[in-house]
Amino acid sequence: MFFVYVLKSLRTREFYKGLTNNLNRRLIEHFNGESKSTKNCLPLELIHVEIYSSREKARKVEKFFKSGYGREIINEIDRELAR
Repeated sequence: MFFVYVLKSLRTREFYKGLTNNLNRRLIEHFNGESKSTKNCLPLELIHVEIYSSREKARKVEKFFKSGYGREIINEIDRELAR
């Protein structure tokens, strides 16, 4: 199983998109400031997760979320959560 996830910084309001095969471990690393890419963005909240059976498919979705249209979708997910 591979997980594509989106974190939101509650301090900077920026999003981080990632991929892992161990979601619990990776989230602990992010939330404890052990990830270089997000340690300056704490605190973080998990706003979205998708599960895939192959790394290739998960990587395509992660890349999509980092694209222009993918960022629009993440913004829409965030707006829905704020309601």
